[in-house]
Amino acid sequence: MRDNARRLLTILTVILALWLVLGFWPLSIGNQVIFSLCILLAGGAALWRQRRRAVSRQRSEIVLPPEDFQGAVVLVCGDTDGLFPGRSAHGETRHGWYLRGDSAEQLPRLAQYLAAARPALVSQVSVLLAVVPEHHPSGEHLAQSLRDWRRSIVECRTWLNGLPPVWSVFWVTPPGGQAGESRWFTITPERAGLQVQQKGQAPQSVAGWQREGSPASRLHQTLWLESILTLAENALFRPFRARQAELPPLNLCAAGICLTPVAAVANNLWQQQIAGITTLSPGNDAAPGPHPLPDLLLSSLPHRHGVSRRMRDAGLAAGVGFLFLALAMLASFINNQRLVRSVGDHLAVYHRLSGKPPTPKLQAQQRLRADSRLLDDWLRRGEPLRYRLGLYQGGRLIPFVEAAINDWAPPPPPRPVIKQVVQGPQTIRLDSMALFDTGKSTLKPGSTKLLVNSLLGIKAKPGWLIVVAGHTDSIGNDKSNQQLSLKRAEAVRDWMRDTGDVPESCFAVQGYGASRPVASNETPEGRAQNRRVEISLVPQKDACLTPGTANTSGAETNGLKAKPSNQRPRSRRLNNNNLPA
Repeated sequence: MRDNARRLLTILTVILALWLVLGFWPLSIGNQVIFSLCILLAGGAALWRQRRRAVSRQRSEIVLPPEDFQGAVVLVCGDTDGLFPGRSAHGETRHGWYLRGDSAEQLPRLAQYLAAARPALVSQVSVLLAVVPEHHPSGEHLAQSLRDWRRSIVECRTWLNGLPPVWSVFWVTPPGGQAGESRWFTITPERAGLQVQQKGQAPQSVAGWQREGSPASRLHQTLWLESILTLAENALFRPFRARQAELPPLNLCAAGICLTPVAAVANNLWQQQIAGITTLSPGNDAAPGPHPLPDLLLSSLPHRHGVSRRMRDAGLAAGVGFLFLALAMLASFINNQRLVRSVGDHLAVYHRLSGKPPTPKLQAQQRLRADSRLLDDWLRRGEPLRYRLGLYQGGRLIPFVEAAINDWAPPPPPRPVIKQVVQGPQTIRLDSMALFDTGKSTLKPGSTKLLVNSLLGIKAKPGWLIVVAGHTDSIGNDKSNQQLSLKRAEAVRDWMRDTGDVPESCFAVQGYGASRPVASNETPEGRAQNRRVEISLVPQKDACLTPGTANTSGAETNGLKAKPSNQRPRSRRLNNNNLPA
């Protein structure tokens, strides 16, 4: 169930991150694709890692208490061999769940595993430092072991929400090494001094306990107890209260002494302690058994406020949601600032232009019109998501944009100038073979009708020169062709002059021969097109002037015919440079 909740939290984080990138952040399409792929890869890696952790927890040999366990959870370190029979990893009693730390390096990993698997039980965790003096050959050996365990306990605070409650218990063989009921001596915050606790009885002071029973036996055990307290003060209590390099002081919240038969090594620290006082080495004839667990001290341990997994997951989900909302609002703020800055720049440019010339200001006005259409569309349909979250500023810009658009209008365009273009008649092209026989320059008898129909648009006008140009194909001598084309042009000119009563000064003739073909001379069809006579009007100031029009402008109406005069001027012959091609 907890693994499913963590996976759902991961999926929620991925969805919100994608929503943030695609819906709010002002990124280009390429950057959106890159960020989305990174988010998907990170989410997939997180889900894969969670899956591996779940599998590793299922395979782990450490037996943890259930999620709803109400008793104390004790991480036991130090001399733990006698507390867990058969090298088991945990012990369970009515009031507590004891987890064994095999070494100083393994204890922080155990705390980390417990915090990850049972975060709701972190507030119920304490650390028990078990000390059996008879397991150590010397005081230096015990001091080094305690320093290692102290450093390991301090490292556990990273995973246990701070330094957990630390308490210690000494297990020592009773005087005479006789087996019997274990006797407990405790030091707790709620009672002053050393207290004696026996099964089925309330705690009592050592002085009251000494008045009961055999005085010699009580005195023997009291001297034994004082030796244990001296050893505990020198080896444990005093060093733990002092700061050691980077290690903070470590105050024990409770302590206990249990007199019960324990396994001992030869010439151990406890024997050395007793021999130094009595010059006699204590014996140990009783067979050691499992050490009793200190359940009677569990009620004296301080209680911490914990957070259940459900509350922790809810807090993480709330944190993810708050982070998403904060980043989304930040992105919305940035987007709105960019919108305001963009429209403001357009307004500034528009107001800075005077309108002379009008083109730049008209372009600036068109940009403002585009901004106005966009803002109006958002006003009707709603602004995009990336501008929302209560930070949209586009509505406040609409009045300024509309006022700027309406305070200036471009000047009206100039009235069009209508230019009357007087276009002369188009060039008339006549087929030479229809007018002349081959090699001849005399008009055929039947060519008059063709000339009359073709030359209706050619009329004499002052200032216009009637140009008659003759052309031939490329067959024959160039000079002969030129002369033939000129004579044919003169023949057509003479017919027009005589028939239309047009002064000869209105004409110009030219013979081009084969120099200006309009088609290829390689084919019969092309040569037939090149054999032609062209008649066109060319403007010329002093052309076609009679004595009555010599001092007037050449702009006469179309259709004016020149009056005949007593003297007939000669027509002009133009070279190739006088006429357009």
